[in-house]
Amino acid sequence: MHRQSHRLTLIVLLTAVLMPFSAKLTAPFQVSQVLAQTTDARKVEADRLFQQGIQQFQISQFEAALKSWQQALIIYREIKDRQSEGKALGNLGIAYGSLGNHAKEIEYEQQWLAIAREIKDRQSEGKALGNLGIAYNDLGNYAKAIEYLQQRLAIAREMKDPQGEGKALDNLGNAYYSLGNYAKAVEYLQQRLVIVREIKDRESEGAALGNLGNAYRHLGNYAKAIEYLEQVLAIAREMKDRQSEGKALGNLDAAYISLGNYGKAIEYAQQWLVISREIKDRQGEGKALVNLGISYISLGDYAKAIEYEQQWLAIAREIKDRQGEGKALGILGVAYNELGNYAKAIEYEQQWLAIAREIKDRESEGKALGNLGISYISLGDYAKAIEYQQQWLAIAREIKDRESEGKALGNLGSNYYFLGNYAKAIEYSQQGLAIAREIKDRQSEGKALGNLGSGYYLLGKYGKAIEYAQQWLVIAREINDHLSEGLALNNLGSALFKSGKLSLAESTLIEGIKVRESLRRGLDDINKVSISDTQRSTYQILQEVLIAENKTDTALEIAERGRARAFVELLNKRVSANNSVVDKQLDPSIAQIKQTAKAQNATLVQYSIIYDDFKVEGKEQSKESELYIWVVKPTGEVTFRKADLKPLWQKENTTLDDFVTISRKSIGARGRGGVDVSYNPAVQTQNRFQQLHNLLIKPIADLLPTNPNQRVIFIPQRSLFLVPFPALQDTNGKYLIEKHTILTAPAIQVLDLTHKRRVETRNFASNALIVGNPTMPSVAFVPGDKPQQLPSLPGAEIEAKAIATIFHTKAIIGNQATKTAIVQKMTQARIVHLATHGLLDDYKQMGVPGAIALAPDPQKTNEEGNGLLTAYEILDLKLNAELVVLSACDTGRGRITGDGVIGLSRSLITAGVPSVMVSLWKVPDEPTASLMSEFYKNIQHNTDKATALRQAMLTTMKQNPQPLDWAAFTLIGESE
Repeated sequence: MHRQSHRLTLIVLLTAVLMPFSAKLTAPFQVSQVLAQTTDARKVEADRLFQQGIQQFQISQFEAALKSWQQALIIYREIKDRQSEGKALGNLGIAYGSLGNHAKEIEYEQQWLAIAREIKDRQSEGKALGNLGIAYNDLGNYAKAIEYLQQRLAIAREMKDPQGEGKALDNLGNAYYSLGNYAKAVEYLQQRLVIVREIKDRESEGAALGNLGNAYRHLGNYAKAIEYLEQVLAIAREMKDRQSEGKALGNLDAAYISLGNYGKAIEYAQQWLVISREIKDRQGEGKALVNLGISYISLGDYAKAIEYEQQWLAIAREIKDRQGEGKALGILGVAYNELGNYAKAIEYEQQWLAIAREIKDRESEGKALGNLGISYISLGDYAKAIEYQQQWLAIAREIKDRESEGKALGNLGSNYYFLGNYAKAIEYSQQGLAIAREIKDRQSEGKALGNLGSGYYLLGKYGKAIEYAQQWLVIAREINDHLSEGLALNNLGSALFKSGKLSLAESTLIEGIKVRESLRRGLDDINKVSISDTQRSTYQILQEVLIAENKTDTALEIAERGRARAFVELLNKRVSANNSVVDKQLDPSIAQIKQTAKAQNATLVQYSIIYDDFKVEGKEQSKESELYIWVVKPTGEVTFRKADLKPLWQKENTTLDDFVTISRKSIGARGRGGVDVSYNPAVQTQNRFQQLHNLLIKPIADLLPTNPNQRVIFIPQRSLFLVPFPALQDTNGKYLIEKHTILTAPAIQVLDLTHKRRVETRNFASNALIVGNPTMPSVAFVPGDKPQQLPSLPGAEIEAKAIATIFHTKAIIGNQATKTAIVQKMTQARIVHLATHGLLDDYKQMGVPGAIALAPDPQKTNEEGNGLLTAYEILDLKLNAELVVLSACDTGRGRITGDGVIGLSRSLITAGVPSVMVSLWKVPDEPTASLMSEFYKNIQHNTDKATALRQAMLTTMKQNPQPLDWAAFTLIGESE
């Protein structure tokens, strides 16, 4: 997890928990594939059961394998076949290990060891020692593991058994790998590679190369890691070994996760998943799901991550893999922590902790404690967080896990940063740095340097902060870690800015933006949105630098470049067949911005919220500092103004987000829950909406057009998307809609693209599609609850029928308004009006919330028949309408991101609609029906859409003066 303020990045080292599964230690006892030929019927039956267990084990049926081998064991003991009895015990140990029961595993392997020594079977003695080494490694007791594995190596060398020697070297390498001593791991693994190449064992060569690749990945030598892992993949494919091919893909996936190339990582993990399912390798399938979840957590797509980890959790429970179950719970905890659901995160981490303690897995116990500590950091309970991190540190030191020790120290350092105890924070970070250097963990070394830089930055020692950030940058570039490179450039640019080196700060931050944008390549739309949200600080700091340099036009270019980038790219691909335009669109010039204002014949107002770090009650906190505002006139004149946001939290003790919410509530605007009537509109409305006017409009009021028919297009950011701009009031109580014709857009570039789309759709279709009060579908608002039918909307039906009369058509209502019928008609309509329920939930868990309620179709049992047209499904439609009106509740809301509001409006514009009208709250029936009728009457008189909406608002306002009744709707995109 990267715990990030808006100005600089502080690393909380969760990487120990989020490590992808690397190749598991190779069990040195390879169960025989040859059945003994004997006339003894009991021996034949035991051998048959033994072989059956092998086959069951290979497809992850561990419990079935246990039963087969237990039955074989009984017979071997009956017929006093001590050697076979030992091998059955050894396999039972391996099976218990796969189930995560390492205590039982050790018990069985000790029994095998005793028998092997009793019958002087040196080969079996060696294998039993090797298996014990593996078991102790899994338990996190690395010293004990190495002790057993050294004995295993000595026996193999004594017997001149190159295969056994190779496996012992491999397992020793892996034990040192687990300890975090990657240099030592490489030393053993290289010895193993020499042996397997000498004896021409291609399978073992592939395994050795794979483990070397993982070791080099931890050493931060990603180029070397990928080189080895590509060789493993080639060998596996040459041998047609699908299981090894899958593992190679998994390890390549892990390497690309470390590099921050999540698109490539996901590609490899998906291939591994396909192979694992094909060969029915349930553990491989689970590990592929784990890695997919990790990539999506890193991308910020937590819904997708949770979906994959839940699948792995189900598999782990099905095959009774307790260790795997625990790790799945741990990663789910991480995902919920990132989502801000700390109670849920703690619940999952506590479950992981309980399992780790039950199976005596000390390494996992430590990491679960570390994750619990991180959740308490997020909650602001630093005392509790420190307590858990100290426990992790104690376990790491006890089991001599140097990597975890370093990460625990790093997290303790981060804790003390948040507490404002910078001396203590630096002390812990220095200890973490020393360990990272000792075990040659270059990535962790870089992150420790980054945290030290952050500490000195917070102390105001910018020279020292620059020095550490530069060292981090050198390492990140050396190991090709682009994710860390982008973060280091962000921190370096911020420190340079604070130290007054503006020109150098500017060039550094521009470089940082390029690096961070490169991480988006190969991702789908929603994941571009997610990763962009983790990168917004660099754009904001650069805007500050440029404003300090008085480069206000360039600052506007950066503000525009930092918003709605995924949306613009998606739209551009839909609008233009020439994909070369994409790069041009993503780096908007001031000339293009001026041209858009001219083409729209409108005044553009773009807002950018700036954050800074402040000491509040002795703790460093990222707070809203200023609001940057650019006004672009149709003439091309660009003016920059700013507003001070600090009084909001200094005097009002609130944030901008909260203030917008309070303002909305002051007029009775609520979400799906209904209308809040416990307010005094005469007092609260004017007060709150005047305050918002003072903040958003007053600084630029002299720059806005004096002619009320001239259009003003607001480009909000984050919570400002929820502001009802028409209802803002000046000191005389006059509403903004009385003085201006208003539209909104998520970015200036989006306006340019909707304009192109409007030209394409002109006169394509002529009919109107009017839908009102469909037979409502049933919805379960809480997963697992019984679906409840949505309430009927008789007012929406009256509204639809009245509007249909204006267009000389018939409204589609009741059970005629099925999802299938409406989608088909939507593709042919010029105007689409949907008067029904709008829902905010992400029903398909695809990161695109929102759905339109339509009539269920009893003829269809799949999703087509459920009556919910989701925002995700709308993305795939090709619409030719020039206007879609969602006359429903909350249709303008959704998941607010740096890319705008991810929901119904974004999906409709992407599907080809240049103008979309949506609501910002639960709209009342009668005033809405009146407003809509007025709007369409105005449209019929060839009035442009923005003017038609303004006139409809002014007319409705006369009968219903409260903003709740007339100010909910906003027009997004084109006016014409």
